[in-house]
Amino acid sequence: MKTASIIKSIFFLTLMLGIIVSTSFAQQREISEKSVDKSNLLKKRIQQAGDNQNELQKAVNTVPAEHRQALEFLLINMPEYDLKNLTSEFLLNNIRLAYQAREAAPWDISDQLFLNNVLPYANIDEPRDPWREDFFKLCKPIVANCKTPGEAAQKINATLFGQLSVKYSTARKRANQSPKESIEQGLASCTGLSIILTDACRSVGVPARLAGIPSWKNKRGNHTWVEIWDDGWQFTGAAEPNPQGLNRTWFQGDAALADPNSKLHSIYAVSFQKTDTAFPMVWSPEKRVFAENVTLRYIPKTEVPISNAVNVMVRVWNSDKSKREIAKVEVFDQKSTAVLKSGTTKAGTADMNDMLSFRLTPDTTYRLRITLAKTTLTHEVKTNQRGNQLIELKMPKQDDSCGGPSPSEK
Repeated sequence: MKTASIIKSIFFLTLMLGIIVSTSFAQQREISEKSVDKSNLLKKRIQQAGDNQNELQKAVNTVPAEHRQALEFLLINMPEYDLKNLTSEFLLNNIRLAYQAREAAPWDISDQLFLNNVLPYANIDEPRDPWREDFFKLCKPIVANCKTPGEAAQKINATLFGQLSVKYSTARKRANQSPKESIEQGLASCTGLSIILTDACRSVGVPARLAGIPSWKNKRGNHTWVEIWDDGWQFTGAAEPNPQGLNRTWFQGDAALADPNSKLHSIYAVSFQKTDTAFPMVWSPEKRVFAENVTLRYIPKTEVPISNAVNVMVRVWNSDKSKREIAKVEVFDQKSTAVLKSGTTKAGTADMNDMLSFRLTPDTTYRLRITLAKTTLTHEVKTNQRGNQLIELKMPKQDDSCGGPSPSEK
């Protein structure tokens, strides 16, 4: 009996050893096949570089072993126009500085977060600037006492734009400006501001990415902002820090209305790594930038009762509609002189879609009293049956003595 038991034990151990060895060989074969696949893919990507092949091959031949994974990630995922234009020096410096930032940061992040949200040298189709070193020098002192990525992002957002003297303006040359272009002009779109904030965060090891919507469901126009990784993705408006923390913005109510089933009204987050989804760039619809559809993180998790109130938005312009004005707006009904609601319109560096809004009764006539400096005007408005209503008013010049505002309601 004892001999039989020993034989059974030996048989079992032999069987298990065979399984382990077989599994090990299978794993080694799989790793070897993946290595061959990656090697072939890299060769194909370098071939796509055309006249720039020698530069990319130089990067492959000279990259330090500890940085090889990063270089391969960039080469496999970068757009073809970067394959044809970026130099070995640009790529290797970007990688070196990204690792330097990761090592200097007091927080830990995964390799995947580092590769996709710290390492990339660009966000969308903006010109490729070597921004890392300059932003690191500017931002390292700002985040010196920060313990988390979210805290660091908040500090950078509250401090950097003042130091750079860059502000929001529709007078910027184009939407997709690089940091250098925006700094030279002192002006940027919401996208340009978001590029600056994302790059600045990445320069000190904070995982960051652009997010945006092609068109608000309840307003005209698109919008771009920034997502920060701090134990999950959080969001903030570039150059619009909220002292109360992340996930507190003027647009979060609008974002809650996004529709994950509509390409036009979905919210997307940019991904350097290739995906099956494209980030819609209204300024460059012919170019493809990869993204994730993140709409479900912005819309309410439970059903919210729909109010029957109309959301009336007010924007006030100067006489030739060349700039927005900060004016006091008061709402009255037709039967009373008592002020029902009041507020101040947005202008200057406020986003174009950041507007004064009133929730009013549908299909009802109201009077608006608009006061700007010494000029006071009244405007009658009848609300729609439902949804949203935009009121745009032009203020007359101070010496205008005839006529009222020229409203355009949409």
